[in-house]
Amino acid sequence: MSMKIYYLSSFERLYKKLPKNVKEEAKAKEKLFRQNPFDPKLGTHKLHGPLSDYWAFWVNNRDRVIFEFGDKNEIWFYKIGDHSIYE
Repeated sequence: MSMKIYYLSSFERLYKKLPKNVKEEAKAKEKLFRQNPFDPKLGTHKLHGPLSDYWAFWVNNRDRVIFEFGDKNEIWFYKIGDHSIYE
């Protein structure tokens, strides 16, 4: 069954501001994520505290994607960027 990823406007706005090389890394990681959201290369982890309903995975050493698992293979991408996205 294929995964459907939805991009919230907050994600799209932040993505547009990223440097080109980070956008390329993000595309590669999303491709990996679509194959297996828990691939060890992604470092997928559950968030804590006020963001405990969400998960995150690594784009690179600095940038992350915050997302949520929905119903029936739906994924919602909320934010992308450095640690300021957790605030």
